[in-house]
Amino acid sequence: MSEELPVIYLARHGETAWSLTGKYTGLTDLPLTERGERNARRLRERLKGIAFAKVFTSPLQRAVRTCELAGFGAVAEVDHDLVEWNYGEYEGHLSSEIHAQHPDWQLFRDGCPGGELPAQAVARADRVIGRVRKVNGNVLIFSSGHFIRVLTVRWLGLEPSVSCSYFMLSTASLSALGYKHDLSHPVIRLWNDDHHIGT
Repeated sequence: MSEELPVIYLARHGETAWSLTGKYTGLTDLPLTERGERNARRLRERLKGIAFAKVFTSPLQRAVRTCELAGFGAVAEVDHDLVEWNYGEYEGHLSSEIHAQHPDWQLFRDGCPGGELPAQAVARADRVIGRVRKVNGNVLIFSSGHFIRVLTVRWLGLEPSVSCSYFMLSTASLSALGYKHDLSHPVIRLWNDDHHIGT
């Protein structure tokens, strides 16, 4: 692969109280936990030496703070399309609670009542991809777990309903999207790298 082809790095925000317990955290603007802040700082070392033409972050404080602690707060641009999935009535609930009422429910197929439909999350992801593909150089994005998965499968030209659920993503992890041979062959170059994260 040519080293000149750009790479899109995806950093998931650090741990919050709800991500720790597994609650769906969409637009609820929670801060990082103490461990979340520590692990966000470790992203700085992980990203050291990589040059970025552009850095984008979700406006939610968990992403903005992760971006700052990783050393990119001064250069990052806020992109409102990078917010997490809007879970509507399922905000703050556990999967087990939702499935107790709706056993067949799947986020990436069904969306959320009073929240976002998959097509709306896909439209946001496609807009982000359209913007980053115009950047001449590497891009770094700070966002949230479910939206990063949607962004990834759309990068590959896939539909979230049949693929997103296969991708695990830890807090403060780093992933990367790029190309195999040329701009017509999008690939995943790195996924869920959390070797820099402490316990």
